[in-house]
Amino acid sequence: MTKAQGRWEHFYHQADIGVRGIGPTLDEAFEQAGLALTAVVTNPALVRPAQPIEIECEAPRASLLLVDFLNRLVYEMATRRMLFSQFEVHISPPDLGGALSLHALAWGEPVDPARHQPAVEVKGATYCELEVRQNHEGEWVVQCVVDV
Repeated sequence: MTKAQGRWEHFYHQADIGVRGIGPTLDEAFEQAGLALTAVVTNPALVRPAQPIEIECEAPRASLLLVDFLNRLVYEMATRRMLFSQFEVHISPPDLGGALSLHALAWGEPVDPARHQPAVEVKGATYCELEVRQNHEGEWVVQCVVDV
């Protein structure tokens, strides 16, 4: 039996861009959402996974955790002037306070305008069309709209 592969995609939204991550686990769906976020800016295949950045956040629900995770990535992209192409996400079950926690590593490199040819700047992840669910095939689907 072969292992199911995660994937990402964009979906139509009138003014902005929808990002969607799909994977056999919630962790992998979040990783794919990270790739979809990068793909709004540039082709992720052009980004070398040279430098790891640690990301941690927590939220009471998986959907809110997705927005926090993507917004942390947007923050790291803006302040470090980096793009990311590889992700390792681990989501822990709720703690005593009921919060889910996320620990992730995002690997990337500084933006090289000539090579990456950034298309747009992502301003942030929004609650618009925010969804975290399992589809009828048992895959995790996570999505939201990002403001560009």
